[in-house]
Amino acid sequence: MDESSPENRVSLSKSPEAAAPVALRASDADRDRIAEILREALAEGRLTAEEHAERVGAAYEAKTVGELEPLVRDLPVGARHAAAPAPARPYDASVRPAVSEAESLVAVFAGATRKGRWRPRPRTNIFALFGGVDIDLTEAVFEQREIVVNVNCVFGGVEIKVPENVSVHGAGAGVFGTFDVRTSESPDPDAPVVVVRGTAVFGSVEAKTKRGKRLKNLRKSLG
Repeated sequence: MDESSPENRVSLSKSPEAAAPVALRASDADRDRIAEILREALAEGRLTAEEHAERVGAAYEAKTVGELEPLVRDLPVGARHAAAPAPARPYDASVRPAVSEAESLVAVFAGATRKGRWRPRPRTNIFALFGGVDIDLTEAVFEQREIVVNVNCVFGGVEIKVPENVSVHGAGAGVFGTFDVRTSESPDPDAPVVVVRGTAVFGSVEAKTKRGKRLKNLRKSLG
C-alpha cells in the first residue's frame, strides 16, 4: 500500500495523540462550564426539564472531557463560555492554600445534609432530583474568602443557611420553581462570601442568613 496516498494520509492523521484530549480528566471548572451551558439552554427552551436534569446529572458524574462534550454537542456554545469573567473584587483571594477539589452532594429520591462544624470546599456542587439538600454554614470553618455553591434542583428542594456576619450573593433562575437567594453584605469587608448560583426546575432553592447565628472567631478562621 502506498503510504503517500490521500486515503492513507487521512488515516495516519487520526493518530492516538490527536484523540488524546478527550481522555483528559475533567476538572470542576469543566463540569461547571457545561452545567452553565445546560442551564442557559433550559432557559431558552432548547432543552426540556427532563433533558436538562439528565444531562446535568451526567455532567457532574463525568470523569473525562470526552464524557462532557456529547452533553452540549447539539447546543450553541458562545464565546462567553470560553472563560469565566473575573470577579469585580478578589473575594476568592485565599489566605490559606485552598483544597483543589470540589465536593458534590447528590440527592435523588433521597436527602443530603451538611451541618455542624465542617470545612466547606471552595466549590460545592449540588444536584437534587426528587430529593432535598440542607446545607448549614452557621458553624462551619471557612478557610477561603469565597465559597461557591452550584445548585441544580429538579422537583426537589435545597436550603442553605449562612451566618449573619457572612456576605451572601446569588445568581440563578427558577423555571416553574423558586430560586430565592437573599443577598446580604457583611459590615466586615474581609468577611467570607457565599455565592449561590444555579437553577430550580419545578423545585425550590433558598439561601438566607440565619438571625442570631454568627461565625465565631471570624479573623482566626481565615488565618
